[in-house]
Amino acid sequence: MKRTILISGASRGIGRAIAEQMLADGHRLSLGLRNPDALVGSSLDPTIAGSERVFIHPYQTGESDGAETWVSASLEHFGSFDSLIHCAGVFQRTPLLFSDNQQQEIDQLWQVNVMGPWRLTRAAWPQLESHGEGRIVVLVSMSGKRSKGSLAGYSVSKFALMGLCQTMRNEGWDHGIRVTAICPGWVNTDMSSQVKSITKEAMTQPEDIASLSSQLMQLSNSCVPFELSVNCMLEI
Repeated sequence: MKRTILISGASRGIGRAIAEQMLADGHRLSLGLRNPDALVGSSLDPTIAGSERVFIHPYQTGESDGAETWVSASLEHFGSFDSLIHCAGVFQRTPLLFSDNQQQEIDQLWQVNVMGPWRLTRAAWPQLESHGEGRIVVLVSMSGKRSKGSLAGYSVSKFALMGLCQTMRNEGWDHGIRVTAICPGWVNTDMSSQVKSITKEAMTQPEDIASLSSQLMQLSNSCVPFELSVNCMLEI
């Protein structure tokens, strides 16, 4: 089945790798980007891929009205869509004992990592529901399953996102919407650029996540996994 997919956070990292894979698979893409010029000259540039295959629209994950605007523009361009992949997110090292000037970090984590996917899912829901085999893929994190170290703010936002995924699954099941939360550990992206405990080569690669996401789009509704834990290091 060829799908029409909305993908957030596709300008770099995991989101870009997923978008490139989905385009190669023959799907149509609507990409919501903070900076639409980020893909100029790439394989995801509509002037190269074709406007019938790729649509790009400005989208700020933390803005309250951005989701509705992007969804409406996507419908106008393609007429319909059936899948949604949430890749946009933000990372902060906000500790448990945060300082007063770190309060804004917590607010940003909540708005981008939780409310962004929540608002976008709400805006896209009627289209997903009407299709009968809608798909939602959410890049959560292993930090949405366990807390290691002192990343209190980030872990809290990702635990909340995992809870949101579970509710999406509950609400969408009878309408044929299948939800998958992908939970990787360290992935070789800008977010992990300061990590010294593991080499970049030993990390999960963005293309690995893209390959898994590609398979999720092909599976029948009877066997779509809800959760994919992806580890590059042994966790006990």
